[in-house]
Amino acid sequence: MLRLTELKLPLDHTEPELRTAILRRLDIPEPALLGYTVFRRGVDARRKSMIHLIYTVDADLQNEAAVLARLAGDRHVLPAPDIAYHPVAQAPAGMTRRPVVIGTGPCGLFAALILAQMGFRPIILDRGKRVRERTRDTWALWRRGVLNPESNVQFGEGGAGTFSDGKLYSQIKDPAYRGRKVLTEFVKAGAPPEILYVSKPHIGTFRLVTMVEAIRKNIEALGGEYRFASKVVDIEIDEAVGKRRVRGVRLESGEFIASEHVVLAVGHSARDTFEMLQDRGVHIEPKPFSIGFRIEHPQSLIDRARYGARAGDKILGAADYKLVHHCANGRSVYSFCMCPGGTVVAAASEPGRVVTNGMSQYSRNERNANAGIVVGITPEDYPGGALAGIAFQRHWEEQAFIAGGGTYAAPAQVVGDFLAGRASTALGSVLPSYRPGVRPTDLSTCLPDYAIAAIREALPAFDRQIPGFAMADAVLTGVETRTSSPIRIRRDDTLQSLNTPGLFPAGEGAGYAGGILSAGVDGIRIAEAVALNMIGRAPVAMGRGALEAPLIY
Repeated sequence: MLRLTELKLPLDHTEPELRTAILRRLDIPEPALLGYTVFRRGVDARRKSMIHLIYTVDADLQNEAAVLARLAGDRHVLPAPDIAYHPVAQAPAGMTRRPVVIGTGPCGLFAALILAQMGFRPIILDRGKRVRERTRDTWALWRRGVLNPESNVQFGEGGAGTFSDGKLYSQIKDPAYRGRKVLTEFVKAGAPPEILYVSKPHIGTFRLVTMVEAIRKNIEALGGEYRFASKVVDIEIDEAVGKRRVRGVRLESGEFIASEHVVLAVGHSARDTFEMLQDRGVHIEPKPFSIGFRIEHPQSLIDRARYGARAGDKILGAADYKLVHHCANGRSVYSFCMCPGGTVVAAASEPGRVVTNGMSQYSRNERNANAGIVVGITPEDYPGGALAGIAFQRHWEEQAFIAGGGTYAAPAQVVGDFLAGRASTALGSVLPSYRPGVRPTDLSTCLPDYAIAAIREALPAFDRQIPGFAMADAVLTGVETRTSSPIRIRRDDTLQSLNTPGLFPAGEGAGYAGGILSAGVDGIRIAEAVALNMIGRAPVAMGRGALEAPLIY
């Protein structure tokens, strides 16, 4: 097949018009085009008066070689690459050793799935509950202010990504098309097929719940074993022969599970696990992350700013945005995890602390748009060792809990008051979506002074890009502290811990991903590394690669 890129058509085009565009690009008659598949569809909204769809398609032709030779030099017509996923190994018949996967978020989910598909029958552990049970616990916090520290937005089947916008795009380099494997498995599990080709695919919380269940059943059918409410409190390390090596994990119940191959995919909020790893001498480093607030606007304001007269067009859907501003104080402020037509949600996992996140359903039809407006920080901002970032996060989450009244209500402030430096005593036309509720106050007590100053400078700058962004009634809700992990568990070229062979740090919690798709891709890479190690083969150029860098949504 041939891959054609940069095919531009109007929003209201018909299917025959796309076919005609393919024929014109290739300069071939109708019978020569045997069929085509849309690989990617994006939106070009740079000119609001003339919004277009941009296609990449794979076309099946008669006399393909002749057409390709005739169009040699055209960078928009090339042979279509092989995008199928090819397993790197297969478990030998009769293998009794089993890998352990800790965590059932996107990274752990795909590590377990790939291991199961290769025949390694993983044991999958999660401190939380099955996805429907944790959904009930999560709603208990949102509706009644009752927090379950082991079953919430952060912990349980599906991980933090279950209660999010379900974004399925990232900034990673993915030459092996592992991301395509993630999307393909999601479609098999019930996701809409469009996620395979739209430029910014998303799923939404309700669909993610059923998909996570479907993938679990698939893993179990392939010999994998799930164990929920199974909190790992220790990773036992054999040092008897002078070289550290993982020999298994111990659960809170006291049970020991032997395994020399342990995937650590615990997410960015498993703070007690990070403390245990440090106690066991596992190499951990602090890393940059970001802190800030959630901001809410009417979704209609964002739609008009992005799409003009075409706002509300069904094919465009709810508009998103991506903003960044470099401040006079040297800080950078940017929008994070923007959720069109969504809600701000309570994401606390520890008593006495308030954390916010964003979520939306597949329809994205709630009245407000929300996004994190966050400030980048580095370990220089929180000196004190590998886990100092956790103490830093906890401090500001506790300040938000106090400012919100101590009931898991969140502190909130309208933008007009925030920019004027005065406390809010009431809200305006934008109704905050956070549950169990908000308390109007002064948010300057909830973040460091440099972060407050940076956000105050950034909001008017963002208003110049999206008119109305700094509207007086827009609502800021605090705090957003879990943008990414505050640590990195450094790994070598075989994707094992630098100083603890057998331990495979993975995903967002270990500092190697930033969102559902990149976490799933990292889970696949880890599964490949584990499989090759278990059968005694050298790794296939795993390397550190693009996933070593800090990632944002």
